[in-house]
Amino acid sequence: MANVDLVDTELANLNITDEEEDPMVVLGENKADKKLHDLCLVGRVLTNSVVNFPSLRNTLADLWHPLRGVSITELKNKRILFRFYSEIDLKRVLDGMPWFFN
Repeated sequence: MANVDLVDTELANLNITDEEEDPMVVLGENKADKKLHDLCLVGRVLTNSVVNFPSLRNTLADLWHPLRGVSITELKNKRILFRFYSEIDLKRVLDGMPWFFN
């Protein structure tokens, strides 16, 4: 009976307001996510004009000729995600910088 009274007292003192922060749960590092992003780069188009993303994607893929392929995804604010499927392809692209072209 004492446990029930203690629980009732604790519940009566419980105060939840909008000012409290959301609880944060920290789980262990997800190695699958880390590995997924190991071969990724994020780039950005530095122009105020409209960008024809399919043309940009095709041009970069033709310039780089990745052996195992590259996935080029358009993100927000003219940012681009490049996901390579081989460390060799990623290294070749990084060694071939800068990426400026007309």
